Amino acid sequence: MRGDVEKIVGAAAVDERPVRDLWPLLIMEERAGKQRDRVLVARPTQTAQLSAVLRWAAARDIAITPMGGATGMCGALAPAAGELVLDMGGFDRILEIDERNLICRCEAGVNGYVLEQALNAKGLTLGHYPSSLPGTTIGGLVATRSSGQESSYFGNIEDLVYGLGVVLPDGTYAAPRPGPRSALGPALHQLWVGSEGGLGIVVEAVLRVHRLPETTIGKGYAFPNVDAGLECMRSLMQAGIKPFVMRLYDAEDTMFNRYELDPGQCMLVVAVAGLSEVAEAQAAAVKRFAGDAPDLGSAPWERWQRHRFDISADLLKSFLEPAGSFLDVIELAAPWTVLPELHARVKTAIAVGPVALCHFSHAYEQGCCAYFTFGGSSETEEGARAAYQRAWEGTMSAALELGATISHHHGAGQARARWVADEMGGWMQVWRAVKAGLDPERVMNPRALGGAS
Repeated sequence: MRGDVEKIVGAAAVDERPVRDLWPLLIMEERAGKQRDRVLVARPTQTAQLSAVLRWAAARDIAITPMGGATGMCGALAPAAGELVLDMGGFDRILEIDERNLICRCEAGVNGYVLEQALNAKGLTLGHYPSSLPGTTIGGLVATRSSGQESSYFGNIEDLVYGLGVVLPDGTYAAPRPGPRSALGPALHQLWVGSEGGLGIVVEAVLRVHRLPETTIGKGYAFPNVDAGLECMRSLMQAGIKPFVMRLYDAEDTMFNRYELDPGQCMLVVAVAGLSEVAEAQAAAVKRFAGDAPDLGSAPWERWQRHRFDISADLLKSFLEPAGSFLDVIELAAPWTVLPELHARVKTAIAVGPVALCHFSHAYEQGCCAYFTFGGSSETEEGARAAYQRAWEGTMSAALELGATISHHHGAGQARARWVADEMGGWMQVWRAVKAGLDPERVMNPRALGGAS
């Protein structure tokens, strides 16, 4: 197997090692002594090499998983012995930044933070800032259907994708189609946004970029409880205001993030942006919608900016290093009318340790994301895994019963495998038909969407 792959990509571009993403359950299993399989990893640099590898794998019934920054949280990247990983880090070129048409072309292995810096140098931004941005790749952001901290202003990754270049499982290359919009059939490239490497390999992305805002104004407001803060968020969104950033922390998360409010109060951090006169008008509107909530000035916004990337891979690994520890995050989304009950029920479900937090972000006119964090420790590894699983099972049950989506932006992977079909319902038939039509040999990532095929 290795010799065949070396003939295609070169001996220097092939190695063997254990590979996984940051799914906490995998880290916990390794800590308890489980050894991960060593797998073959190839690092191609040309589209022709990708096509050749896929044709070779299809002929030999070998599963392939593309790898970006390996910062996913759900176990979609966890290959087993006998499988092949394609490290897309060799596709790391920014091909074009078109300042007049506001389009950027780049390869899938480009680091998300590196791209943002290159755009910023030209007065531009992609506007896509997940907290994991420094460790991401553009292909990975596309594959997981990512969302960033400024999504209410710039949109999610599916809104930013103008076109994709994809190598299909049979080795065929599908080039990006023209835009800015086309009515020639469905926007088929969107099938790859959130496909977790299950339908082929994204090689190139054509992205919509934006000019950096002239002015940004951010403040914090103290609300007496979650319901009052959510009502302010809903009112702002439905009034047509597009916040640059808007995040509501429940009382426990407010304390965890060291916002100095009275016990039980919830911090709402809101920033608006744009031309100076537009930002100033929107800031005044935010203050009006905040009503009697105390205006805490710019300090909470400035604090949030300083700490926006603090939740890193290193921090996760550090927390999970001690025996018996557990930690994870679960991001759901629901309509405004459902969010208060969803918050209450999930907070009960994740109360399996001393850490049980929630913040609300990624707001839309119809609802927003509820992002939960839970953690703690047990005297035994078995006890830690049991507590971890109870938190997940209770959260998924609450979400499904209330009509919330079980994932806003982290994807499915293995973490949500048991519940994917429960949410997708009849759309599972569509996914399976698309998967069977594009990948009849079942070459592509067998853990995509929980292994649904």
